[in-house]
Amino acid sequence: MATIVLVGMPGSGKSTVGRQLARRLGWPFIDSDTEIERQLGCSIRAHFEQHGEASFRDIEQQTLATLLARDSQVVATGGGAVLREANRQLMRVNGQVVYLRSSPEELIRRLRHDTNRPLLQVRDPMRKLRDLFRERDPLYRDAASFVIETGRPSVKMLAGTILMQLELAGVIDPAHVPSPVATAPVER
Repeated sequence: MATIVLVGMPGSGKSTVGRQLARRLGWPFIDSDTEIERQLGCSIRAHFEQHGEASFRDIEQQTLATLLARDSQVVATGGGAVLREANRQLMRVNGQVVYLRSSPEELIRRLRHDTNRPLLQVRDPMRKLRDLFRERDPLYRDAASFVIETGRPSVKMLAGTILMQLELAGVIDPAHVPSPVATAPVER
C-alpha cells in the first residue's frame, strides 16, 4: 500500500480531509507542519522569523524524506512544500499525491476570520491568495497523481471521492478499506 500525500493551498483542507481519509483507511495520519514544529521546538512562524525561509525549507525537505520513507499512511504537507523540485519528486516517487484544489475565492471564504495564518495578515489577503495560487497551482499539478476540486462538498464526501479515485486507479484494494459506516447484524 502506498502513502497518500495531500498537497494544496493553505486552507484547502489537507489536514481535515487527511484525518478523515486516514480514519477510513485505518492508517496513521501525519501533518508534516506539526511534525516540523515538534522537531523545532517552536512554531514554523517563529523559525521563519529567526532563521529565514531557506532554513525552514531545508528542514521541511528532510522531514518529508523521513516521513515518506514509511508506507500506508496519510501525510498532509505544508502549502509551500511543492516549491522545491526535490520535494515534488520525493512525493511522486514515494506516494500517491492528491492535490486538493481550492480557488482563491473559496480559500478567502474559509479563512477570512483566521488570524493564525501569517499569509493572510497582509493588506490585501485576496490578492495574496491569488498570487500564491497563480505561482503554486502548476507546481501542485506537477506533483499530483490526482486533482480533486474541493468546491463545497463535505469532508466526508471529499474523503470518499479520494478513496474512489484511488480504488479506480488500482492504488488501494477496496476489500481492504474498512466500511465508513459500521453495520449492525440483522436479527432474525
